[in-house]
Amino acid sequence: MPRARAHVFISGRVQGVGFRYSAQDLAARLKLGGWVRNLPDGRVEAVFEGDEDAVQRMVDWCREGPPGAFVERVGVDWQPATGEFREFRIERTGWS
Repeated sequence: MPRARAHVFISGRVQGVGFRYSAQDLAARLKLGGWVRNLPDGRVEAVFEGDEDAVQRMVDWCREGPPGAFVERVGVDWQPATGEFREFRIERTGWS
């Protein structure tokens, strides 16, 4: 099965609704590597890497998000898989 990597930016009401934790849960179930984090401008940024079909499923999920989210836009940059991730994690934002 081909591998893929997607660098994703999600805009809308996507912070404070459990987006990162829901993304982490689904990514773990799909056996994806990568990370997700909140950005200071209110967006969520994520990198998903793994089986191509699973990455596509994760990107599709981002268009809806968890209950309580209102996704306005999803920007996706498809990239070659690097194999650098062993797990999927929530990254610290580095801002307060």
